[in-house]
Amino acid sequence: MQKIVIFDMDGTLIDSKKDITISVNYVRKINHNLPPLSEDFVANAINLYERNLPYLFYKTKTYEQKDRELFEPHYAKQCTKNTKLYDGVLELLTTLKLNGVKLSVATNAPTKFANIMLKHLKVDSMFDNIIGADLVKHSKPDKEMIVKILNSYNFNAEMDKAFMVGDNQKDMQSAINANIFAIFALWGFTKESNFKPSVKRPLDILEIIDV
Repeated sequence: MQKIVIFDMDGTLIDSKKDITISVNYVRKINHNLPPLSEDFVANAINLYERNLPYLFYKTKTYEQKDRELFEPHYAKQCTKNTKLYDGVLELLTTLKLNGVKLSVATNAPTKFANIMLKHLKVDSMFDNIIGADLVKHSKPDKEMIVKILNSYNFNAEMDKAFMVGDNQKDMQSAINANIFAIFALWGFTKESNFKPSVKRPLDILEIIDV
């Protein structure tokens, strides 16, 4: 029997809101002459189930090419300056690996940024798959990202167990859509939820997964 744990990244594995906010505010200032947003506003906007991030960030209907061209190189340099693993995450990942649990990442962020940050934090080698939104047609809450990862393990629902750990409803819904177990993380961008089970510390996950 395989045990597989799929993690969301921003707000679950890593605290990245400071660097995201700095890059968003850079684009706001240079391209739109808008005042800076707070870190909490940016984190909350990212986690909304239904949202228009171009409008929330730049007051545009869609992402404009000039904003992408300014944001992406800026964030590529910025994204490792303040980003860190949440307390307990490294111990959680290490314990899971030592117990033979298969680990992957499913993030709605671009894969290249995920790779840069996870490599910088020296945990990239712990994951068999790091899948960003650019590698699928439909990002979370769609199940495509989850199914892609499960297929890489030849997942058998009758024999294996798979879990999705995330900090927003899109993560939970993607797990539900893929018929796997979901765990809501309350230590990151989201501090409260009615979803069950919800955990306040990364190491609390070990009891649920039973390792």
